[in-house]
Amino acid sequence: MNLVPLKELRAQLKLFDFSHFPNAEELNLIAQKHVDAFTNVPLFKANQLFEDDERYYEEIVCQSNQVPTRENSWHDFFNALIWLQFPRTKRLLSELHQQDISSYGINPRTRRRNHITHFDECGIILAIPSGNIIKGNELLSLLANHQWNHAFIDKREEWGRTVLPVVFGHAMLEMMLAPFIGLTAKWLAVEVCEEFAELSFQQRNRELDSALLRKINALNNFDIKHPLKPLPVLGVPNWYASQSEKFYSNTEYFRPLRRQNEWPDYILV
Repeated sequence: MNLVPLKELRAQLKLFDFSHFPNAEELNLIAQKHVDAFTNVPLFKANQLFEDDERYYEEIVCQSNQVPTRENSWHDFFNALIWLQFPRTKRLLSELHQQDISSYGINPRTRRRNHITHFDECGIILAIPSGNIIKGNELLSLLANHQWNHAFIDKREEWGRTVLPVVFGHAMLEMMLAPFIGLTAKWLAVEVCEEFAELSFQQRNRELDSALLRKINALNNFDIKHPLKPLPVLGVPNWYASQSEKFYSNTEYFRPLRRQNEWPDYILV
């Protein structure tokens, strides 16, 4: 089963042109064909070419401008697609990883690296057009307080207009190939231009890439407590077929917040 984000990626990047799993070189061709300012996107190279390279993954990305990519791997394939869409943000996350590795070593992982990994793997961007800030923050407050019925049912018409969700996490895209009850992302809200919904796919990506850089900088490059909040992604209106009242009443999935209002103002836009 393909959820809406997968269908959009497939259509926008014309992935149905492939009858097989795109390898690293073919991913580079997709980038050249569909990505503006291709110089911002690193080269994808077959993972086996790095077998004797002792550097950490982020060190290779930052130092060589190359992304080791395993063949026939959904995880690495979706990672490449996120690089094509948000190259500046992906590069920043790699640089922040490398900075902490240089300062503190690979293990134990720093708080910042944990936050980066959560967003990199399972992040959802909630884009709020500048003309919808008040309504957008109202919906974000409902999400932050786990008021799921209000956010997903009462405010259903606001999704795609006041709040536009976009998948950033490549592991989230991989899990969407076979969605399951319990599938949960980590959301980060950003302000975008008022005409965001009318922009092309490439223009929206550029706008989001810039907005993410501003937001991450405002969050001290993720080196703060609790910068991300959970989002039961199957509850996002129109992303999943079985969104009945019974579905939303499943408190094992749509979990209530145990302690109300224990979230910081900076989650809003």
